[in-house]
Amino acid sequence: MTMDDDIAPDGAINSAPAPASLIPPLNQTAVLLDIDGTLLDFAATPREVWVPPELATTLRELHARTNGALALVSGRSLNDIDLIFAPDTFPAIGGHGAEMRLQPDSEAVATHSPPLDKELKRRLAAIAKLSPGILLEDKGYSLALHYRLAPAAEKAIYEAVSLIRAELPNAPIEVLPGKSVCEIKHAGFTKATGVRELMTHEPFKGRRPFFIGDDVTDETVFAIMSDYEGFAFSVGRQAIGVAGHFAAPSEVREFLARLLDKGT
Repeated sequence: MTMDDDIAPDGAINSAPAPASLIPPLNQTAVLLDIDGTLLDFAATPREVWVPPELATTLRELHARTNGALALVSGRSLNDIDLIFAPDTFPAIGGHGAEMRLQPDSEAVATHSPPLDKELKRRLAAIAKLSPGILLEDKGYSLALHYRLAPAAEKAIYEAVSLIRAELPNAPIEVLPGKSVCEIKHAGFTKATGVRELMTHEPFKGRRPFFIGDDVTDETVFAIMSDYEGFAFSVGRQAIGVAGHFAAPSEVREFLARLLDKGT
């Protein structure tokens, strides 16, 4: 864990306090966690990510010790999240806020997020033909073009998306640049809108949350943590407005395991 330094207007450096000291007792805390690049190391393709057994154990114990106030917050669909963490299921926000599940055994709830228009999705999907290394992922509410296996195609992908947006200026879509992925989703919802909705429900309501994320799409959640007297931590970079950062997912996993020693 590394503490982030914020530069004050007068040039002085204000160091953030050590994150472990910020976390309230677990029975007063809401634990909100991004998945890819935060809990799990990146893999060549989205389907190849791996959940270490010790992480599964940590998440189960944190879910129990917080009385259920642990949620995964991801751009992945809830179905995809469940496949990755099977046989475990957790409360979760999926699809960048398009879906939500409050209890492990409850039904998924769509949060007023219409799926992408079929014709628009067809045109966007055709971009994957630019290179054999581009992987297309249809999440229903969004469409992702992964280019980890075709890094040279990044510029061409974004140019093609920009051309489609220029031809359809009224299409209610938003482009999310990520780590080796370009994701296009319906506008009007974000991870932050999902978290705001989540925090109105038990057992999350009234708790002080902390959120850990790594990507640009997580910045909307970083920005609202102070509204709940909570804290945000970034992974792999020193993002603006966070209380600290981790170098890699392995540090996040170690940190979460150590939280179990804090008691309730």
